[in-house]
Amino acid sequence: MNILLWHVHGAWTTAFVHGKHRYLVPVDDDRGPYGRGRALTYPWPDTVEEVTADQLSIEDVDVVVLQRPEELPLAERWLGRRPGTQVPAVYVEHNTPKGDVPGTRHPMADRDDLRVVHVTHFNDLFWDCGSTPTTVVEHGIVEPGARYSGELARLAVVTNEPVRRGRVTGTDLMARFAAAAPLDVFGMGTAGLPDALGLGGNRLQVYDDPPQADMHTALARRRVYLHLCRWTSLGLSLIEAMTIGMPVLALATTEAARAVPPDAGVVSTRVEDLFDAALWLIEDPDEARRMGQRARSAALARYGLDRFLADWDRLLEEELCASR
Repeated sequence: MNILLWHVHGAWTTAFVHGKHRYLVPVDDDRGPYGRGRALTYPWPDTVEEVTADQLSIEDVDVVVLQRPEELPLAERWLGRRPGTQVPAVYVEHNTPKGDVPGTRHPMADRDDLRVVHVTHFNDLFWDCGSTPTTVVEHGIVEPGARYSGELARLAVVTNEPVRRGRVTGTDLMARFAAAAPLDVFGMGTAGLPDALGLGGNRLQVYDDPPQADMHTALARRRVYLHLCRWTSLGLSLIEAMTIGMPVLALATTEAARAVPPDAGVVSTRVEDLFDAALWLIEDPDEARRMGQRARSAALARYGLDRFLADWDRLLEEELCASR
């Protein structure tokens, strides 16, 4: 199957392109948002091919995987075929709704030519897609391996653009947790975080846009993973941390309560609960290791790559059959 999709979310796309198909990823000279091409910091297989807009007009594309509203007219113009009617298409919704939650209308609502595929049950519940058919395909990840040592009595956070996104990513809570244990923050756009929080030195270290493999190695050395996002679909970094074997502390918002079983971490809307758990696990490395082992087992059972790819194969085959 030849699948056209844009490189939007690196971790999700990395899992998706590990399937058995040929993946066509648009590229342009600027490598901008609609022509980013292959990932530079994630390992992708050779079955992912960069294609220009001109090349797409002669490619035999079997299905289009859309992820942003702007991709719909782009695909039609570049392919010379209308996605959803002249070539099968699905729309993957990665994000929680914004604005009038829970009444937010999805940009693909009330369509009979597309299916909206949500990555979490929370998103399916909260987005108003009208009459457009919806499906949930839960996340899957490329298994990073049981690397956990927890040798560093520090808390680890993975988040992108924490200064700009502020309360969404729980940036305002970070200083509070830095009082429990030193905090290491990994992700894109983290360079300005120490100044924004008025923290530095040993209490807060940032690692801006590290390669995925390097980040996994570094995470495994930290004692506890901390997930402070208030309003995100489900951070794949949380699942990756669990799979590495890290104990996790998470705000009980959106899909986190479903992703983290009670014996795999501490999940609460009461910040003091998470703070106390951070103190406890920093001081008790043996319990941190035991909890991390349970987190790994739970993440592998629910978010394994084989299940994820099988779900997607089944869905895309259904869309192809329906179009014939």
